[in-house]
Amino acid sequence: MSPLWIGTSWKMTKTLAEGRAWAEGLRDHLTSEHGGQAPSGVQPFVIPSFTATTTVRSILGEDSPVLLGVQNAHWEDEGAWTGEVSVPQAKDAGAQVVEIGHSERREHFGETVETTRLKVAAALRHGLTPLLCIGESAEVKEAGGSSAFILEQAAGALEGLSAEELSRVVIAYEPIWAIGEKGRPATVEELVEPFAALGGQYSGKVTGLLYGGSVNLDNAAGLLGIEHVTGLFVGRTAWKLEGYLELLRIAEAHAAA
Repeated sequence: MSPLWIGTSWKMTKTLAEGRAWAEGLRDHLTSEHGGQAPSGVQPFVIPSFTATTTVRSILGEDSPVLLGVQNAHWEDEGAWTGEVSVPQAKDAGAQVVEIGHSERREHFGETVETTRLKVAAALRHGLTPLLCIGESAEVKEAGGSSAFILEQAAGALEGLSAEELSRVVIAYEPIWAIGEKGRPATVEELVEPFAALGGQYSGKVTGLLYGGSVNLDNAAGLLGIEHVTGLFVGRTAWKLEGYLELLRIAEAHAAA
């Protein structure tokens, strides 16, 4: 059985000192409670800011069971792209995962279906795991078009991939209406249909199908119980180390059930 992916993106939060303390706490917990291994049946991952990438990598260690990611990367390997970071640069800094297509990148920085496709290809080309984010707005949801919308987003980004390449992709469904400070937690009932659609298309073909959007310690277990959900991508609840460690415990218990 594949492990449950439990991860967090720090977005634009944490100083180096704060990131260092979080990473040290996670490392020490895994060492003392799990012999330096991941909790049974769980694949932990963390996506800090670019400025903290090498710091977190050095603290966790090269052989850490925790996968390290970056929140974005350019599709070109190098060039005159001021302010951008390439996949080879991210890999050189210790990254193993590239987050692609988050709704905030789409809304504020012009991310399109075409650029997500280029970035997925770049990540795969360099041996990194693309973490493709998809999700619909409240307006699309209210019109009853959630499943069709997210399947179209995913298909556009994954177009042309071989079965082997597709098997290295992780998809995170993050409905826009459920994320951020103003988002509301989705109910299990609201997520059954979109995950049935995603599962029908991608279950057994990709590495994982994650859910993200106002995940907290009260709803995490229920979310993991939804058919086809194989992990959680968490924001604010996991920014405090105690919250992230509790999410790992919840996932480990679910995996053992």
